[in-house]
Amino acid sequence: MASNLISDSKHLRLQAIRQSEVPRGREGKHKAIIDLLLRHLDQLEPGNALKVSLAALPCTKAQIRAALNRATHKRGLAIVTSSDAANLYLWKPSPNS
Repeated sequence: MASNLISDSKHLRLQAIRQSEVPRGREGKHKAIIDLLLRHLDQLEPGNALKVSLAALPCTKAQIRAALNRATHKRGLAIVTSSDAANLYLWKPSPNS
């Protein structure tokens, strides 16, 4: 069924597919790194922080922080971030703060 081509224009090629074949949900381009960071953060002992090299990240610090913010809000998690010129630091806030 995916071979139905609709061609109204020389430059625009559309394809008709069944609605059941349409992907559902959104898995953003940062999903893999965010899932990895959150898994490590979940295993982190209280009083410790994750130290992540900015050079090892697949995108910018701002993009990672934004993706972390979306993911943690969606999951109802609280985390704290900080950074310096070379690293991003992540930790869970202490219950007292």
